[in-house]
Amino acid sequence: MTLHSIRKYRSKAVLYGVLCLCGYAMYAQNPLITDQFTADPSARVFGDRVYVYPSHDIRCDDKEHLRPKWFCMEDYHVFSSENLTDWTDHGVIVSQEEVPWADATAYSMWAPDCIEKDGKYFFYFPAKARDTTLNGKGFSIGVAVADSPEGPFVPQPLPIRGVRGIDPNVMIDKDGQAYLYWSEKHIYGAKLRDNMLELASEPKILRDLPEEGLKEGPFVFESAGTYYMTYPHVAGKTERLEYASGKDPLGPFTYRGVIMDESPDGCWTNHQSVVNFRDQWYLFYHHNDLSPGFDKNRAIRADSLFFNADGSIQKVYPTLRGIGRTQSLGPIHPDRYSDKSKTGVSVTFLNQADTFAGWKTIMDKKEGWIRYNSVDFGKETPGYAVLRVRSGAGAILQLRPGNGNVPVLCDARIPKTETWNTVKVPLHRTITGIHDLVLELLEGTAEIDWMKFE
Repeated sequence: MTLHSIRKYRSKAVLYGVLCLCGYAMYAQNPLITDQFTADPSARVFGDRVYVYPSHDIRCDDKEHLRPKWFCMEDYHVFSSENLTDWTDHGVIVSQEEVPWADATAYSMWAPDCIEKDGKYFFYFPAKARDTTLNGKGFSIGVAVADSPEGPFVPQPLPIRGVRGIDPNVMIDKDGQAYLYWSEKHIYGAKLRDNMLELASEPKILRDLPEEGLKEGPFVFESAGTYYMTYPHVAGKTERLEYASGKDPLGPFTYRGVIMDESPDGCWTNHQSVVNFRDQWYLFYHHNDLSPGFDKNRAIRADSLFFNADGSIQKVYPTLRGIGRTQSLGPIHPDRYSDKSKTGVSVTFLNQADTFAGWKTIMDKKEGWIRYNSVDFGKETPGYAVLRVRSGAGAILQLRPGNGNVPVLCDARIPKTETWNTVKVPLHRTITGIHDLVLELLEGTAEIDWMKFE
């Protein structure tokens, strides 16, 4: 990416209220990215890091030629992490303005994927072409190539010939043969040539999947000799995540069941990828956490995924806590909780007009509690708990480990104030290693933004 391009996207970041500076680090639970809208996550392990290639939702109400209240995406970022908690934004890697064949006014850079082969990184993405003689009307699928998973990626001059559709996914089999999957009313599959830029076989409709209802977003992976085809499917009103399995990359596949149910909040889309990182499987997906009133602005999430002994996939239930261990040095956001009391605790945005600012926890009933799992205190015990809080009436908050009958860490007395304050409280005892944390209200009422230890 040129310096001119970087300046250009920084200007757009200001316009859309996001930050896209290369190398920007953020702490995350679910959703993983909270300074911009992200969707359709394709997760890959390259080296000792997980890289996520999502699409990038933006607000596009001022674009008169676009459908109002519809999806609007003009570019792609890539994010990476070595611990699944601290994520780095490596900036824009491809934009509609840089793709020679794409319609730069379409704002239709939908779900992408990326794969490594022979030291090169191939980024696959859908876009609407200016020239409909290439692959007909609608979407084509292009490729951008880089020497690093972070880019810079160079788009190829033309899209893949013979492929019309969206949501590309690539799987490289154990014998080195690469397969491309995509969707366009049906889910298709085909072999790729060694150059990863051309089809090596005719597209095949994978007809072994449920016929009724929209299917899109294929993501194929292999485990223990079985090929798993995962995809979103509208079996009811909104998309749920399903899967099928087979013994060949192009099927036949046998429908196996649901990985994730429809969103209880009514988010119309979902989109998934599945990755194994350090001997644990994870499901990456999206929801409209940061835009509850508009489900075309979404945010990527991740939760752990498990297999049964027969190779079937256990259903994944979405969590706020997500994945990864949070370092005790923080910040720790109790609003991304693992569990809470039935009453006395609620979560809402810090600022309804700026959802990127995150959430706060409201504790307004005595003995209301909230639990946050897997905080790593390391080998050196901290001396203080630090909380960013406010309380109109004053409060006492108790902080304790959640792993059994362990003594209380501290009772934090929160002064009466209408503004946010940072309260620093000495700990009663030493603590090292990994613990769940429980925060309980003993007196008064309080709002909590974050907490940490030092």
